[in-house]
Amino acid sequence: MSDTFAPVKIFSVTLLFWILLNGALEVDVLLVGAVVAGAITFLLAGSLSFLSGYRLTWESARATLGYLGYFLRELLKANLSLARVVMDPALPVEPAIVKVRTRLKNPVARLLLANSITLTPGTLTVEMKGEWLYVHWVFAKTTDPNVATAEIVADFEKFLEKMYD
Repeated sequence: MSDTFAPVKIFSVTLLFWILLNGALEVDVLLVGAVVAGAITFLLAGSLSFLSGYRLTWESARATLGYLGYFLRELLKANLSLARVVMDPALPVEPAIVKVRTRLKNPVARLLLANSITLTPGTLTVEMKGEWLYVHWVFAKTTDPNVATAEIVADFEKFLEKMYD
């Protein structure tokens, strides 16, 4: 998959990251940021494949913010839920390995999905095979792939489909 706009994307994201880290829009900060972003783009463009397939649109930018917000909310909910279980002497868990399906075609989007699942306490992506992900789920409500997909994957996918080709 060739992305003719990859250097522009890398430069733009790197410059945006520079601005966010500096928290300033002064001319000297922007100039240094442009030089640094240009150097990174020139020297490392081939190894920054995480932007491969990312859409540079307002819709994808909104989806990215939505994704981050959703992920942080799910992270907080999962941490509180897991803490509650750990504090319970009965340790009420129902662990299982469940098979979930992803509609995502872009490998970077699939990787983000798998990592998001893994970073959310109570779930761990153990393997990816084609469109299937195998997830260790501490609070398995079901082992039915369709229900597990709706429970674990579907909401992440809504955002990732808008972010990646």
